[in-house]
Amino acid sequence: MKIKNIDNFFLPSQDMQKSKDFYAEVLGLSLKFDFSAKGMVAYNIGDEEPAIILKDVTHFPDMKPTIWFEVENVKNIYEELMDKGVVFLSEPFKIKTGWAVELTDPSGNRLGLTDYQQ
Repeated sequence: MKIKNIDNFFLPSQDMQKSKDFYAEVLGLSLKFDFSAKGMVAYNIGDEEPAIILKDVTHFPDMKPTIWFEVENVKNIYEELMDKGVVFLSEPFKIKTGWAVELTDPSGNRLGLTDYQQ
């Protein structure tokens, strides 16, 4: 398995408008995308590709802070890690940019793997 890059940082939002104001007005981050109707808003961190993506807990009630890593092929890594005893939160699922899957580490931290395989 090879992790290529950090993909994104996902954070839960209890109040999306207050969160949007904080990240834009207080921290001064620029908006990457606003899919508020789907419960997600993203902010750029400087010139880096990874973003902070706020997820509205009314849309995602089990949301926990999550770091996603980019890998070459989610489905292959999923099988490889399953063989090593990793328990995933779901099977790989399709997202707008490719495939993703989430898991927890031994301390309960949530991690995600994503690829750009269409």
